[in-house]
Amino acid sequence: MTIAGATDEALATAAAVLHAGGVIAYPTEAVFGLGCDPQDRVAFEKLFALKQRPPTQGVLLIGADFGQVAPYVDLAAVPVDALERACGTWPGPHTWIFPRAADVPPWIAGGHAGIALRVTAHPVAAALCRAFGGALVSTSANRHGEAPASSAAAVRELFGKMIGAVVDGAVGGLERPTPIRDAISGELLRS
Repeated sequence: MTIAGATDEALATAAAVLHAGGVIAYPTEAVFGLGCDPQDRVAFEKLFALKQRPPTQGVLLIGADFGQVAPYVDLAAVPVDALERACGTWPGPHTWIFPRAADVPPWIAGGHAGIALRVTAHPVAAALCRAFGGALVSTSANRHGEAPASSAAAVRELFGKMIGAVVDGAVGGLERPTPIRDAISGELLRS
């Protein structure tokens, strides 16, 4: 089902699909993303099956504000200046790898010790996180190794009815997925 943009009704429908264990697609800063409840392992496995992606790769999470992503961070392991550096770029198109909290489900990070997080400035993605009530998995809407979808129509063509909902809307102005940096060192990991 395709639902229109960020209306209250559309967001409530998408949030209901997420809470029921479904996978949705939605616009992000550069491409359409696939998302699910990061705490729902069955939903997460559905998402990885759609992408045909190895589970060892992990995913990033997005939130509407730092409070939505903070539970995933081992804050005791993050120096104040590193946290300030990352938070100074949010909301915005910057993804940071943090030490992950001990109770983060292992399937989120895959084979990685850290966890990738972004506080999104994309209005539809942020509104979706607020409607859902927390952080969401955010990974490009594509099969592993292929180009990501940049429109709702492209998502529907690629995945058809395998997606619980497609939130229609424009992607942001980035030409490529967001850069990824290590929160502790500041090192650029993906430009």
